[in-house]
Amino acid sequence: MDKTADTTLSPNRSAAGIRVQRSLAIGAGLLAVLAVAGAVLVPGFVSMQNARSILLLASFLGIASLGQTLCALLGALDLSIPFVIGSANILLPSLLVSGLPPAVAIALILLLGALVGAVNGLMSFRIQGQALIMSLAVGFAVVGATQIYTTLGSIYAGTVFATIPDWLRNLAAFNGTTFGIPMPPVILIWAVLAALVILAMHRTWFGRGIYALGGSRVAAARLQISERRLWVAVHAISGVASVSAGMLLLGFSGGGFVGVGDPYLFTTVAAVVIGGTSLLGGAGGYGATVLGVLVLTVLTSILVGLGLSFASQQAVVGLLIIPMVAIYARAPHIRNQI
Repeated sequence: MDKTADTTLSPNRSAAGIRVQRSLAIGAGLLAVLAVAGAVLVPGFVSMQNARSILLLASFLGIASLGQTLCALLGALDLSIPFVIGSANILLPSLLVSGLPPAVAIALILLLGALVGAVNGLMSFRIQGQALIMSLAVGFAVVGATQIYTTLGSIYAGTVFATIPDWLRNLAAFNGTTFGIPMPPVILIWAVLAALVILAMHRTWFGRGIYALGGSRVAAARLQISERRLWVAVHAISGVASVSAGMLLLGFSGGGFVGVGDPYLFTTVAAVVIGGTSLLGGAGGYGATVLGVLVLTVLTSILVGLGLSFASQQAVVGLLIIPMVAIYARAPHIRNQI
């Protein structure tokens, strides 16, 4: 890249950094307000048991939102996530019932998740104007095919029962332990995963390539970044994260249910938006999404503690997203500045 191009990009990078810092500050402030509100309004909110419950539920959403964050940084959204989660949740017990060793079954599902994500990414890249509909169609196809496979010879559609390995139950169960500490291991897994992803996004060529492509395709092309390769890789990661969330949710519930991923259709998007990552790409990151996940989970815990119905919870979350989007949308996007 020549000096002129670099000079042109520098102010925009600074502007993007300021927006991200502002978004993080807003999210942190909102989380603090919610924590205080929960302590005042909900009896028992400030307790180790409730904190463990919040972190456990946040772990599932956080892992599911990983791929959504990377897709958003490219300027895309992956609406196949909930369907892939549900597919993995019923496919794993089905494979276990068929006699496949747990390690082999899990490895196979991770591979299938990467394959589905790669196909989704390739098709979405080819038809970027309709990428949302394309990812949704892939999700429907995957969950439909999985249901057909798992219901062969069974009278139960969409529900699969199997003996879940104790180690998988311990990973995601509320009463799971980590090194003898009463904390579900999935919380530690999410924390380590979050640290690795945040580090990779800022210290590796892959992560910087995502920001470059999401910020400006012209700049990415000058840096010789393959747009198709990156698009496919990001969606493949999203597929792996989705099936991982689905399998962990199996350890949490103890039984496979195809609809387990339904709540994640828009909560993954909401976590990304509340965290401040731009849905147009180029600004934000997984650290911001972690904050958004915690805000959503704490808010949900408060609403449940107040006795609100699921419909009322959705209404409140929707009302929260509207002003957050309005705040973040005030600044012009980096794509329009380069």
